[in-house]
Amino acid sequence: MKDLKSVKLISLLVFVLTAFSSCNLNSRQILAKRIKHMQQSSGNPVTIEEIKSAINKYDDEAKQVQMKNGKIGLWYKILGTRYIDRKMYGEALKCFQKALEFYPENPNLYYYTAVCAGYMSHAALDFDAVGNFEKKQNYLNLSESAYLRALQIDPRLTTALYGLGILYVFELDDCEKAVPYLERYLDIETRSIDGMFVLARAYYVTGEYDKAVSLYDKIIATSKSAEKRAEADANKRIVLDRY
Repeated sequence: MKDLKSVKLISLLVFVLTAFSSCNLNSRQILAKRIKHMQQSSGNPVTIEEIKSAINKYDDEAKQVQMKNGKIGLWYKILGTRYIDRKMYGEALKCFQKALEFYPENPNLYYYTAVCAGYMSHAALDFDAVGNFEKKQNYLNLSESAYLRALQIDPRLTTALYGLGILYVFELDDCEKAVPYLERYLDIETRSIDGMFVLARAYYVTGEYDKAVSLYDKIIATSKSAEKRAEADANKRIVLDRY
């Protein structure tokens, strides 16, 4: 009788274990199917072929987006120059700043930004000499930083060298800072009469009278303009009187 009970108990255990194992197998299969379904329904590639295909597809799309962005940046630059032609410097400034979002390493865009900011500083002054002083200074600071950034990217960008010299001499009243940039400018543009005038003024203000006189002499000797020669001679006399 006991043997019979033992046989029944063993048979029951085998049945339970078998059923339990079968249940775990089914559960794993169902879970795997659900994972695969979720991957497929989310649009994510699963197989090697699918992944390669997705890479090619989105790489092409990325190139198209890059090309479109490049065109947009170029159009903003062109629009900015059109505004400059019409002396609409505020609108031009916005365009160049927008173009920089697409071409953040373009020195010419920083140069144009600096020029427009310089002009806008005068506009701020014209509106209200007292109330807009802070606004004027902000434009001048923007102009300076844009020039410096342009020269950081391209140290030989002559337009930025000259523009920054003008800014320091005539706008920010800091001739000492202007000197090295104007000297570098004239190292490249050796015959620039305008550059000589500005640097000579910077020399005069900083007390380097000999250098100022030397530059005025060079203008007198090389300029084809009688008006500029006369101006240089008059400035030279002022320096000599001060000296």
